[in-house]
Amino acid sequence: MIFNFKIDKERSGRILFFEKSELMGTLPAQFFATLVSKVNQKIVAGNDVINLGQGNPDQPTYDYIVKAMQAATVKPQNHKYSPFTGLLTLKQAAAEFYQKHYGVKLDPETEIAILGGSKIGLVELPWALMNPGDLMLLPDPGYPDYLSGVALGQVKYQTFPLLEKNNFLPDYQKFDQQAADQAKFMYLNYPNNPTGAAATPEFYQQTVEFAKQHQLGIVSDFAYGALGFDGYQNPSFLQAAGAKDVGIEIYTFSKTFNMAGWRIAFAAGNASIISALNLIQDHLFVSIFPAIQEAGITALLSDQAQEQIDHLVSLYQKRRDAFLTAARKIGWQPYVPKGTFYTWMPVPQGYTSETFADSLLDQVNVAVAPGKGFGKLGDQYVRIGLLVSPARLVEAVQRIGALHLFDQ
Repeated sequence: MIFNFKIDKERSGRILFFEKSELMGTLPAQFFATLVSKVNQKIVAGNDVINLGQGNPDQPTYDYIVKAMQAATVKPQNHKYSPFTGLLTLKQAAAEFYQKHYGVKLDPETEIAILGGSKIGLVELPWALMNPGDLMLLPDPGYPDYLSGVALGQVKYQTFPLLEKNNFLPDYQKFDQQAADQAKFMYLNYPNNPTGAAATPEFYQQTVEFAKQHQLGIVSDFAYGALGFDGYQNPSFLQAAGAKDVGIEIYTFSKTFNMAGWRIAFAAGNASIISALNLIQDHLFVSIFPAIQEAGITALLSDQAQEQIDHLVSLYQKRRDAFLTAARKIGWQPYVPKGTFYTWMPVPQGYTSETFADSLLDQVNVAVAPGKGFGKLGDQYVRIGLLVSPARLVEAVQRIGALHLFDQ
């Protein structure tokens, strides 16, 4: 047997130092770790930093869900292993939720997979359904952790552009048709992180037609599905005719119910994709703590849910409107988001997203997320998280305005 390790000379004879695998070396760098480190250094030094670079919901999980979890944790049956593929009752609740909110009929046993957070499903899918060297299509800008799945699955990827002039939707007429023919899967994310753009039913129908034309699997990352502004109800990809023929949608509890730390989500749609996700999870996990799954059922089906969600959307919209009004006053012209809890703002002339973000943090103690972290096409934008109070958002813009970077 051959071991891959080097001896730490200072600790020779006591502790062996084991090198990481070559596969681990292919993982993308965590771009935002540097931002977090910089922000923390400023805070430790006593600075009043307004952190708009984060993407972590700031509101607590709804009380009725917490109470359901408290009750579920004392049940002895929940202290045992969960069924490998999760509780059927949770899958039934997910199917009922989709029927009620989107008019989509799902078979709980064959068309829903329980996930320990949406990131797990997005990252494990290439392992389960692609072979090394297969091609995946990813949006630019897009959620950075899609690249983790690319690396771990040892697949190739090619990006497609999301441009402001097209409301950050891919233009299938100008798409690389050869890449579409070669690719096995394409990821979409609407409402979109980082831009806040929203999809339309017409766009999703075009997506299904495009997927069938190119024999292309679609993965719809619907993390912010409940968060639509100005009364807009975000459509589900699965509402498009034929959507289940070509793909799945991944729905997380993190944003809808403020359950980010609970790590629970589900995938829904094409039965062959769902089967593969269930199979790989049989080998990686024993599902999720049953009490969390019971709380998830309550989250999806409670009569209180819609009232709480409406309140949350109203809160984010008030923050969005406060930020956009203040930004326009200093000449910072926004792309107006239709959903999520982000705004996608242009950087001033002469800056990149990183130099602009560094300047704001160094000069006025405002942290923003450099758009470069979401892809090459993001480098002329920064992402603003609407996760502080309206007053703090306005204060942040006023601090930025004092730099006169957007004066006409």
